[in-house]
Amino acid sequence: MKISYKWLKELIEITESPEEIGKILTATGLEVESIEEIESIKGGLQGVVIGEVLTREKHPEADRLSLTTVDVGGENPLSIVCGAANVAAGQKVVVATVGATLYPMGSDQPLVLKKSKIRGALSEGMICAEDELGVGSSHDGILVLDTDLPNGTPASEYFGISSDYLIEIGLTPNRADAASHYGVARDLKAYFNREIKLPSVDAFAVNNENLPFEVEVRNSEAAPRYAGLTLTGLKVAESPEWLKQRLATIGIRSINNIVDITNFICHELGQPMHAFDADKVTGNKVIVTTLPAGTTFVTLDGVERKLSDSDLMICNAGTGGNPEPMCIAGVFGGITSGVTNETTSIFLESAYFSPVWVRKTAQRFALKTDSSFRFERGTDPNMPLYALKRAALLIQEIAGGTVSSNITDIYPDPVADFEVKMTYRNIDRLIGKSLDKTLITNILNGLDIKIQDQTEAGFTAIVPPYRVDVQREADVIEEILRIYGFGQVELSDALSSDYLSDFPVNDPEKLKLRVAELLVANGFNEMINNSLTKPDYHISIAESIQGNPVKILNYLSEDLSVMRQTLIFSGLEVIAYNSNRRQKDLKLFEFGKTYNEISEKYVEKERLAVFLTGNIGQESWFEKSREVVFHDLAGFVMQVLSAVKIRDVERTEADAAIFKFGTTLTLNRKPVVTFGQLQAAIAKKLDIKAPVFYADFDWDYMLKQYDAFVQYKEVAKFPEVRRDLSVVVDKKITFDQLRQIAYKTERQLLRAVNVFDVYEGANLEGKKSYSVSFILQDDQQTLTDKVIDKTMQRLISAYEREFEAVIRK
Repeated sequence: MKISYKWLKELIEITESPEEIGKILTATGLEVESIEEIESIKGGLQGVVIGEVLTREKHPEADRLSLTTVDVGGENPLSIVCGAANVAAGQKVVVATVGATLYPMGSDQPLVLKKSKIRGALSEGMICAEDELGVGSSHDGILVLDTDLPNGTPASEYFGISSDYLIEIGLTPNRADAASHYGVARDLKAYFNREIKLPSVDAFAVNNENLPFEVEVRNSEAAPRYAGLTLTGLKVAESPEWLKQRLATIGIRSINNIVDITNFICHELGQPMHAFDADKVTGNKVIVTTLPAGTTFVTLDGVERKLSDSDLMICNAGTGGNPEPMCIAGVFGGITSGVTNETTSIFLESAYFSPVWVRKTAQRFALKTDSSFRFERGTDPNMPLYALKRAALLIQEIAGGTVSSNITDIYPDPVADFEVKMTYRNIDRLIGKSLDKTLITNILNGLDIKIQDQTEAGFTAIVPPYRVDVQREADVIEEILRIYGFGQVELSDALSSDYLSDFPVNDPEKLKLRVAELLVANGFNEMINNSLTKPDYHISIAESIQGNPVKILNYLSEDLSVMRQTLIFSGLEVIAYNSNRRQKDLKLFEFGKTYNEISEKYVEKERLAVFLTGNIGQESWFEKSREVVFHDLAGFVMQVLSAVKIRDVERTEADAAIFKFGTTLTLNRKPVVTFGQLQAAIAKKLDIKAPVFYADFDWDYMLKQYDAFVQYKEVAKFPEVRRDLSVVVDKKITFDQLRQIAYKTERQLLRAVNVFDVYEGANLEGKKSYSVSFILQDDQQTLTDKVIDKTMQRLISAYEREFEAVIRK
């Protein structure tokens, strides 16, 4: 962001040097990267003076050289050898004295004047031509002046050389409000408590209504505010010197007086504007709308671009009711409707466009203009009318003409101020220092932030809509601190930090890390697999998967043409890869996403997959290696569930299409995890012959059930008691059913139920015997035999009633 020091001084009183202003702006959050002196003529013509040629004689050794004496206001005239044919006695000329540095036009090398001898004659300076001074391009002869200025007057006075300072600010994306001289002045206003002197627009008036324009906004979401007026009788010409210098200082090339004014307003007020040649606006109508995708449009740079149906365009009435594009709204003008030397009337636009719409269009076309830079960050929705009047007055001043229409201002839903609840406690806490309430009020008022509903505890901050980055309490506190000064907050002996943000009670990443560390501690390795996979994988288990596969439109190969619907095959590919390299004992897990199309909507879920195959441990001298069994996987599954505090799950059989045998654990009737041995046919798809045990966790659901709250209780003072039963039941009855009935029957004393033996034999045809242990404990007293026997009898009765069990004590 480039700021002119002189331009800034026109908006606010500044007595400080550019360097001091640079330090202040940096301290308030507008980091100044450089300060450079800019002169209208490079070098400022230092050492160049007005002189008068006293005598002129032919050089005795060179026909084309002259020997002159020149009065430059000193005691003695200078002897100068001159090669210009038009030099003559009595002329007022421009003389570069010895030691002066010139920057000739068209040359990259400066010229330093030295005393020298030319063909034996002493030369103590140089009588200059236009191009040698850098004030023009002519080299037809020396520059002869018509002036009464005394000899020896610095040439800078004659040429009216002005100097300025270019302040380069590294503008951060959040400070769109400072993308103008007015915006920077607002920060200085708050810092110095000085008033801003915006130019008055009271003189604005509608002169006639000879050129009325109709404006229709068809997309108010993309263009919340659109304003404009017409001017006629204009004379498009070169801009005045002051305007050209203002723009040149900040690196903008002058085009013509009309376009230069729109650029001037953009950098003065931060309000981009656009001028259309009114004679080229068909039907005297402006339509703000989008056009069908594929519509072609040629921009000012001569490039033909194809529009999408989400590019907001400024159009005219066109022909046959079809709007004709003239400009990409907020981004770039068109080649056919711009202002030229033949333009005599214009439609002047001043609008507030949606940052989101402008940003998407600018990125799509890779166009970064001064206009899009501001619109896509957020301009002031309350600025368009003032900017329109200011521009109209300037245009009338330098290009003549009259305002020939009323102002059209379409603003159906005014952008409201931001209301932020503030507390003095949080202000002091975040700044690290207690500030006087009057000082806080003065700082916020200086930033155009009003205070309402003020109490001893706090107030409501009313933030203007141009401050798009100030919408939270912490943002307002930052505004107070940056103006007050970070350097004025003393560092305490016990330095600490604070925050206002609310952090989630359950941090998903921390919980995922905890489970990953648990599995790694048990010998597992983590996998990260591609989400793209083969469509053939899922065909065999399609009936067991909810929804349809998500297909890739521009896939690179058939093997990577769909998104995975399950993590099974990603893991099996890793197992196959390692098995083929003699790594057969594998413990693997993966946190990954699955993708399904359900009811024409895409569903993405996070899951945890665990795989076991081969031997459970390495062979050693004191322990033989053995193959993985179901209960190895079950143990790891229960550890994971315990880590995320999931208890009281119910068991159902796993899907037989996927699992040879297995179980599904549910909570609130929703599956949490399904685990077991995969069907051999599934593993065989990847040429895996060894049994593979697999667990599939619904990680998204587990996160919702997790509660980080921990409640502690005192360790029981009274001993626990164990009692065993041998329960003979039908073969189909599972231990989980026995366990659930036990907990339903005895809720107070029963602490644990465990099975330590299972027997099936010929003498128990169609039945099964479970040896079950029960742990009983009372937190208030020692259990008596009477209480224990009564409790056990209730359990026996429940088993007999529910399962027709035979109890062997």
